[in-house]
Formats: sequence, structure tokens, C-alpha cells
Amino acid sequence: MRRAPAAESRTKRSFDVAVSGVALILFSPLFALLALLIRLRLGSPVFFRQMRPGLLGKPFSMVKFRTMTDARDAEGRLLPDGERLTPFGRFLRSTSLDELPELWNVLRGDMSLVGPRPLLTAYLERYSPEQARRHEVRPGITGLAQVNGRNALTWEEKFRLDVVYVDTWTFALDLRILAKTVVAVLRREGIAAPGQSTVEEFRGNGEERR
Repeated sequence: MRRAPAAESRTKRSFDVAVSGVALILFSPLFALLALLIRLRLGSPVFFRQMRPGLLGKPFSMVKFRTMTDARDAEGRLLPDGERLTPFGRFLRSTSLDELPELWNVLRGDMSLVGPRPLLTAYLERYSPEQARRHEVRPGITGLAQVNGRNALTWEEKFRLDVVYVDTWTFALDLRILAKTVVAVLRREGIAAPGQSTVEEFRGNGEERR
């Protein structure tokens, strides 16, 4: 495992706490407005919570704004993501507004502003040893893969960039990624994989997937 200099690691954490704390305060009116709109348009709960693997694979409860309805078929099964994702939900995703509650995870220390995206816990046993190295750092709201194609990339490309981040991390790199993230969000690039409403499941190595 690559260990970053202690001073830079402390700087990264201090920056995360300062930015997430200030952002939560500044964006509180926006949070309240989005929560009201989600409650009116998508129902409750307003927040989507799911266990995700964090640093060294330790699970934590990640929180996002809800973007899908609970529409079900005649047998009570949830409909496919594409059928439950409303235009309002697509707007939240395309603008990354659904990610704002993750600032709370950053403040708590579950996540960082920058790092590999936290994926499903079911994926842990599907990674190759090299891919699993993405968990050597805290997961992030944005990351190297998110500013280099996001969900338009294949899983292999995403994981390769995640490991590159682990091996080359500096605080200066984080600042560059954050700057590029602003541009990517404004352009609404790579929101979903080609031909997909959201992101296709990672089923393991050796299969065709995104």
C-alpha cells in the first residue's frame, strides 16, 4: 500500500472538513428546496441510503438525494431503473445535485471530496487484486475517473484510473480534479453509460460490461 506523506494527508483531511462544513451551511437553503421538491415529486423518503465500502473496504452508510420512484409491477417487484427514473430524477443526476448529501459523509470522515467512487459492496469479491487497491484511500464524491469520462468509460478504464489515483495522489492533484469536476458538471458529461439509463452492473472480470 502506498502511503502519502503525513503532512499532505493531514492537509487533505483538513481541506475536506473545511470545504464540506462550509458547503453544508451555504447550501442549506438549496438542500431544503430540493428536499421539498423530491418529497412532492418522488415521495418519501427524500434521501437514498445504501451501505458502500469505504477505506480498506470498511462499510459505511452513503447518503444521496433520491432520484427514482418506487414503482412496482403487478407482482410487487421494482421496475427497471429506466422506468423508475423520472425527468426530475434525471435532472438531479445530470446536474449532480443528488450527490450533495455526500458532503455529510465527507464531514464524518467516511469519504473525501476526491477519491475513487464508492461502489456496491457486492463488487468487493469481484475485483481483481489490482482493482481492489482502489480501497487503499477514502472514496470520493469525485475522482480521476469522473473527470476523464465518468460513466462513458468501461469498468476496466474506471478501475485503472482509480489505481492511478492511489499511486500518484498529491493534494495538488486533488485540486486539479476538483477544478475539472466543475467543468464536467456544467457540461453534464458522461452521466450514464451509452445505451443505459444509469450504469450497468459490474459482474466481474472477463465479462462484457460497463
